[in-house]
Amino acid sequence: MIRSEVLIRPAVTEKSTMLAEKGKYVFLVDKNANTKMIKQAVEDLFSVKVKSVNIGKDFGKRKKVKYQFSKTPAHKKAIVTLYPGYKIDVIHNV
Repeated sequence: MIRSEVLIRPAVTEKSTMLAEKGKYVFLVDKNANTKMIKQAVEDLFSVKVKSVNIGKDFGKRKKVKYQFSKTPAHKKAIVTLYPGYKIDVIHNV
């Protein structure tokens, strides 16, 4: 898998911007990506040193639209912690 295909996009939410102040960045990643692949992709794309990577899955939820049910898409998130002194400008690097 190509490193640019591992990271889909950064998750820009209120919680992720508060985590960015602490040196933690949230990305939506490919469902088949593992911790090592995510670490390599972030280090190569943003030229930073990654301390740790935590992965979690968000499963799709059932929603009712008029008379039928639909499901929101599931995705995989990675919280990447950087060493002190490194920073990613998420908005400008996308």
